[in-house]
Amino acid sequence: MPDDAIMRPSAVARLAAAAGLILTVLAATAARGDWTMRDPWPAPEETSGVEATDVRFPSSSPFTPVSIGKAEPATAVGRLYLPPGSSGLPPRSVPAVVMLHGSGGVLSARELTYGPQLAAMGIAALAIDSFAARREKGTGFTERLLNITESMVLADAYAALAFLAQRPEIDPARVVLVGFSYGGMSTMYALSAGIAERLSPGGLRFAGHVAYYAPCIARFEDVRTTGAPLLMLYGEKDELIDPARCAAVAEDFRRGGSEVRIISYPEAVHQWDGAFGLRPIGRLLNPCRFVVEKDGTVRDERTRLAMTGPITRRISLFLCIKDKPYMIGADPAVRAQSNRDLGAFLSHIFERKG
Repeated sequence: MPDDAIMRPSAVARLAAAAGLILTVLAATAARGDWTMRDPWPAPEETSGVEATDVRFPSSSPFTPVSIGKAEPATAVGRLYLPPGSSGLPPRSVPAVVMLHGSGGVLSARELTYGPQLAAMGIAALAIDSFAARREKGTGFTERLLNITESMVLADAYAALAFLAQRPEIDPARVVLVGFSYGGMSTMYALSAGIAERLSPGGLRFAGHVAYYAPCIARFEDVRTTGAPLLMLYGEKDELIDPARCAAVAEDFRRGGSEVRIISYPEAVHQWDGAFGLRPIGRLLNPCRFVVEKDGTVRDERTRLAMTGPITRRISLFLCIKDKPYMIGADPAVRAQSNRDLGAFLSHIFERKG
């Protein structure tokens, strides 16, 4: 083995000292209640001082929006990352991000990496696990998607907002909802004023919404939004994305009162921030078309079949899903760019609300 492949004791000491200095600076920054977006985002050694806490809070399990308020109760679960030195933070000084996972659940390379990175930059991060909260409804991939719906994820999202608002260090006016794929669909639905009024009648609203590679499946008869801005990120080679449909959904939200920006990455496929190389998975969902009526009923646009439970959900999806896989693939360059794009969006929101 060549000498330069061996880290000498002096090099180890210098690296440890540098990591200690980084954590000291991050802790001091957090203690002042400051935050700053970085490029590149913190490396693993810069997040080692971030503590993760498993949390639980009340939620519910509405199958579709029409059953909000009548649904069985649930206990939402998640992992909360707070900036270093959080015990000494001034009241209402810390902005936050709530993250909604995709159909594969919480991923180590994604939510469990973004959480510590955001916290290291002075932003609290709460990664929700909607599947873990409802294991009795399904543990297998198909079972979960049939029984654990976007509306249940929505309920967890607004429950998380209420949970964070009760924490003295969190600024409830500066909480952004970020979702990935399946969770990205829920993130967009959460922008609906009708949804927000049902799930958060007390008036708490997300300051911004970010949807990562989210299929644009549903449109709302009531196009009113909460007024918060939306950032949509997707890859141009992502077979789950129908750009024309996403443009139409974006225009609905604009008409409803929100700023919407779409950023597409030319070489990206689905889940560019995952851990896997290029590979086919799943089946194509993008041909599906649903409408959410004013009373919260979800119908298939073509058959007019109402989605009232797992059986009608299965039928609706069977009629529109293509029996063809789509590609996923990690892309560090796209991940770095989407980090910058998310960072710019968060900076705009947090500065505007601060």
